[in-house]
Formats: sequence, structure tokens, C-alpha cells
Amino acid sequence: MPKYVIQRRFEVGADVPALGRESNVVIKEQVPEVTWLHSHVAVEDEGRVVRMFCIYEAPDEAALYRHADALGHHVVEAIFEVAGDVTPADFPIDEPA
Repeated sequence: MPKYVIQRRFEVGADVPALGRESNVVIKEQVPEVTWLHSHVAVEDEGRVVRMFCIYEAPDEAALYRHADALGHHVVEAIFEVAGDVTPADFPIDEPA
């Protein structure tokens, strides 16, 4: 199953915990082919904007947009398909280049 990074923006006053629960309900009831793996949260503009970078598995981008439309309360700024993962362990410094 393809993995995606979704960049989302929430405005001031968004109840992020409630939206997280609602997201799970939308997935369960409307787009069960989508799996939310985890999200990274950033706060910008002195706390007025919450930006999230969410990692999902889904068959395609259309399924992710169906989820986002059903959830509402945010803007999807971008969706990127993950081509692979790397960690610092993949690039040891004690080996010759």
C-alpha cells in the first residue's frame, strides 16, 4: 500500500484532539481503505496556525482527499507519495565514502 505525507493547515481555535477522534470515525465509517499512521505537529505565527504533517497509507490520493473533505476544518496544502525512508544509520560516518 502506498504511503503519503499530507501537509495540512488548521486555523486558530481548531480542537485538534477532537479532530483526531473525528478523523478516526471518518476513516472507520467512510474510507476504511485509509490508515492514519502518525502526524507531526508544528505551531506557527505565534500560535495562530497549526500545521500538521500526517503520514497515511492509502490506495491513492483520491482516497486521502475523500477523507479530508469528509473531515473538514482544515486545508490540505500538499500531498506527497513517500518514495522511501532513510535514517542516520543508513549513512555511517566511520566507513570510507
